[in-house]
Amino acid sequence: MDRREVLVRGKWMPLAPGETFASLFEKVRRPGEREAMVARVKNELQELSSHVWPGVEVDFLDYTDPDGRRVYGRSLSLLMLKAIRDLMGNVPVVIEHTIHRNYYCEFCDTSVAVTQQRLEAIKKRMQELVAADLPIGKETMRVSRAICIAKEQGMETKARLFGYRKASNINMYCLDGFYDYFYGYMLPRTGYLTSFDLVAYERGFLLVCPDAKDPEQLSSYAHFEKISHVFMEQLDWSRLMGVDNVADLNDIIVRGEFEDLVLVNEALHEKKISQIADTITARKGALKVVLIAGPSSSGKTSFAQRLGIALRVNGLYPHTIGLDDYFIDRSKTPLDSEGKPDFESIDALDLPVFQRDLAALLKGEEIETPCYNFVLGVREYRGRKLRLGPDDILLVEGIHGLNDRLTETIPEEQKFRIFISAMTQLNVDDHNRISTSDSRLLRRIVRDHQFRGSSAAKTISSWPSVKRGEEKNIFPYQENADVMFNSTTIYELSVLKNYVEPLLYQITPEQEEYVTAKRMMKFLDYFLAANCDVVPRNSILKEFLGGSALHV
Repeated sequence: MDRREVLVRGKWMPLAPGETFASLFEKVRRPGEREAMVARVKNELQELSSHVWPGVEVDFLDYTDPDGRRVYGRSLSLLMLKAIRDLMGNVPVVIEHTIHRNYYCEFCDTSVAVTQQRLEAIKKRMQELVAADLPIGKETMRVSRAICIAKEQGMETKARLFGYRKASNINMYCLDGFYDYFYGYMLPRTGYLTSFDLVAYERGFLLVCPDAKDPEQLSSYAHFEKISHVFMEQLDWSRLMGVDNVADLNDIIVRGEFEDLVLVNEALHEKKISQIADTITARKGALKVVLIAGPSSSGKTSFAQRLGIALRVNGLYPHTIGLDDYFIDRSKTPLDSEGKPDFESIDALDLPVFQRDLAALLKGEEIETPCYNFVLGVREYRGRKLRLGPDDILLVEGIHGLNDRLTETIPEEQKFRIFISAMTQLNVDDHNRISTSDSRLLRRIVRDHQFRGSSAAKTISSWPSVKRGEEKNIFPYQENADVMFNSTTIYELSVLKNYVEPLLYQITPEQEEYVTAKRMMKFLDYFLAANCDVVPRNSILKEFLGGSALHV
């Protein structure tokens, strides 16, 4: 092997002087192949603008890869912020969260109206910057200089965040004289960003990105009323608690006010759960079944028990059934498109048996409830009997709770549906959001290690399959809910940091999961660790940390 060669797609290729990953991709690009977003070398991502070094194997990821989409999304955000700066000066903009992979944004100055004319002007300026194919540069500088630049550009939140930076240097990206910080990699030039839109949404607007499966098309941006209401509620809660970003959270820890924040956040949860219980109680007599669904690590089990306590306070007597106990024998589990057991499918449940038991309970009959043996992969009966009395109510908890197939034989007036989400309430700073999926993954890493003997690498490896199952079996039904509850706490990442960082550090660069682990360690680095002991024993977070007063 020549010392100046790299391995690409099974073939050794010579390196030209100053070769970048972008120029290397153009050499190996197939006709009609999608544009590369980022390179991957030894389970680490590399920006396309970076220089290639010899003797390594290089892969390229396009927009259909999650890491490719993250690179495009960051770069598109920088483009939008630059366009707004050109047109409106230092008007602060916050990128709050994603709605179906599109970014929800707001102007921090409430006097700045979101109009279609304004959005069209911003979009036009973005298109001009794309047509100019300007370079997106990266400068490594001292933290003190980065703080000065952030303040000069009116980014006070970012300046405060940099004050918690442990390293002495920081990488700032520059687009035509406009500087910003993003944790994660960027595209080399604006010319890559050919597909986007801006549309008014709620109190702000959506930055619309390409579709994940078909980048030639834009993602849908239909208004999902119920999920949007939860997002807006969480923004209001964040502002009520005075915590919009990591810098705010760190400030509270430094001032010794963390326990007060925990108590306020838990009180908001308790108030919301009580309101849901009151709504259910108002339908006492007619309503008999409460269906609770949500994605992995959303805290369904803890929520169901806390709701049960609130219902008891109201004079109702709840009984909980877990859908997992109605799994069919593992040997009969349906297979997915890859020929693997699809445990996320509703057909992995014994629907006829569940529907038979449910009908019997609603008639006042006694049943023997099953218990699934996950070691043997079979459903067992252990003499656990159940009958519903006049003031009893059944709580059914599981990922398929909102799927109409589950309870198609039960009249609508007897059912109440609850969707448990886990939407991240704060961002790293105004322009760096924390993925809701990442927050749930961190919860699951801690839980799997604590209670299931699973390594962080194993949990990360299985996460794409879990997400595919959620996209197919859970999220399409979330708008069926009568009410939604967000189980995320604004403080939890400062607590989870204590548990999850040592687990992530166990993942080595030789493992495929290192890309995800490194990204998570990077954003956790901005959080100050907080005292775990102040988390109440009935907190939903305790389902993952351990020590819960609830039966989880």
